[in-house]
Amino acid sequence: MSDDDPPDGWGGDECRVWEAYRRGEWCDDVPVVHAETLRWLLVAEPRPMPGRLARLRLRGAHITGMLDLSEAVVQGAIRLRSCRFDEPPRFDGGQFSALELTDCALPGLTAVGARVGQECEIVGCVLDGTLDLRSLTVGTRLLLDRSTVNAPEDKAAVDAQSLAVEEHFSATELVCIGPIYLNSSRVQDTLGFRGSSIQGGRAYLQAPELTVGGGLYLDRGFSNDGGINLYGASIGGTLHMEDSTLTGTGEGRGEPALQLLCATVGGDIQAGSGLVARGCVDLRDTTVRGTVVLRRARLHHPAGTALKAHRLHVGGDVNCRDGFVSQGTVDLRDARIGGSVLLEGADLTGLTGPSLRANGIEVGAEFKCCDGLTAHGRISLNSITVRGRLCFKDALFDVPAGEHTLMCRGSTASELEFNLREAPAGIVDFSHMRVGVLRDDPAKWPNSLMLEGLVYDSIDPTLPGRQRLSWLDRNPTGFTPQPYEQLAANYQRHGRDADARTVLLTKQRRMRTTLAWPARAWSFLQDATVGYGYRPLRAVLLLAVFFTVGTAMFSTWPPAPAGEGTPRDFQPAAYTLDLLLPLIDFGQERAFNAQGAMQWTVVVLVSAGWILATTAAAGANRILRRA
Repeated sequence: MSDDDPPDGWGGDECRVWEAYRRGEWCDDVPVVHAETLRWLLVAEPRPMPGRLARLRLRGAHITGMLDLSEAVVQGAIRLRSCRFDEPPRFDGGQFSALELTDCALPGLTAVGARVGQECEIVGCVLDGTLDLRSLTVGTRLLLDRSTVNAPEDKAAVDAQSLAVEEHFSATELVCIGPIYLNSSRVQDTLGFRGSSIQGGRAYLQAPELTVGGGLYLDRGFSNDGGINLYGASIGGTLHMEDSTLTGTGEGRGEPALQLLCATVGGDIQAGSGLVARGCVDLRDTTVRGTVVLRRARLHHPAGTALKAHRLHVGGDVNCRDGFVSQGTVDLRDARIGGSVLLEGADLTGLTGPSLRANGIEVGAEFKCCDGLTAHGRISLNSITVRGRLCFKDALFDVPAGEHTLMCRGSTASELEFNLREAPAGIVDFSHMRVGVLRDDPAKWPNSLMLEGLVYDSIDPTLPGRQRLSWLDRNPTGFTPQPYEQLAANYQRHGRDADARTVLLTKQRRMRTTLAWPARAWSFLQDATVGYGYRPLRAVLLLAVFFTVGTAMFSTWPPAPAGEGTPRDFQPAAYTLDLLLPLIDFGQERAFNAQGAMQWTVVVLVSAGWILATTAAAGANRILRRA
């Protein structure tokens, strides 16, 4: 037998395969081929015909026996189309130029540790067993498009752990009955599961520590009956999950609908426009250099947290606007957002907890809970920092009376806009906030409003002080003086001293209700006489009244001269002024001593003078300082 002739004993079909291999042509007319024949061809490598490339190109054949190419080195390409295998082919540890199986039926396939120099394509195939690609290395692209893998019970559908692909990996419209493993795999370019489906009771995509140089595509109808685990993944481009359905089974590790913990995304997370997640979406401790888009997405996990994003770092925006729906808590605690948090038009429902919890978040631009936001459950924004505007304009809070509706304790924002769609029934807590501009709507003030420690530079609309008093009287825990002091200071900064005095006078009157009865009586006397010093004209009028009465009384019952010698001329008006004005001495008080019952008149005038004169002086001092 020469090198150009087939082995002795080969039949006509086998010889036709031999000749087609040497010519590098498609072999279509051989219905049955034994696997050992193909192995002999690929390992022995007969010489190609002059001017041809030797390669295996077989179509429509039934391959009997096991095609075992473990640790083989095959120079020519292997291309099998519409072929049917009796046993799973084995390519473990082999080295191949190119490997293509298109529209084939196999009971499984294994290529553990194999190396394919060019493309590896398993396209449109049906596998009734595991597709085992562990530690496979592909020099260009890996394609699993339109294939169906039906894994046996307790086995993986696709096991591609530690896979390395030098270009892109495409699994468009792949159907897997069973889990997919991509643990610690590396794809230099893009990885796509567009339109793919992972089905069954154990359906999940396990890809912790996955590295993708470009984008990761789980979109265009992608569905998963179990969780997706991308713990610690590194995605150089954008993660696409538009028009996909993710289903998780619980809160435990590996069980959320999407687990993207401690991961890095170099582009965006595009998960709006049709994303449906049944279970928790977990983005804790992940860094996204671009934007997180959940616009029009629907997250459903009413028993717990629908979106976990503790300590999420985002370079751009978090976009949950325009129809975003969450059945379960949206948790953004301690996140760092370089752009804005956008929740306009979102519908948030927290059945077992708050609808939105973002305590400790830092936002570089705006935090917009406005323009149609509906929250069925508490919103908790304690200790947040918003460098732009914190907006609740046209938002609706559906929380029962007596429960906390909105909590913003200890938060900071350059502007706070609180113009709700309608007044909330629950408690709104702005305690210890610090804002530059506070904008609100008096018609939408909540019945219960906590303002203790709230500090603001200006307030809009600038209502008269009497109209703002009801705003301060809504604290469900009772009177606190700081909100009155803050509002009065704001009026004083803007030159509205009369409004400031009205607020401070009201503060004293509210405080009176918290005092014991002796202090309360003294407070009432101060209010009635001098308005706690905030009504200086009242003090001047009372001084005039006491002056008139005292002058009349001392004119009728003049005091006796004091001491010996020639008495001075008694002047009733000057004597009364001596008694009323503590710092002015006309000499009359020292020269004359009242006798009998008139001594009590002196006591009353001196006491009233000290109180009224100092009050009038304080009021004049405030007017002069303002001028």
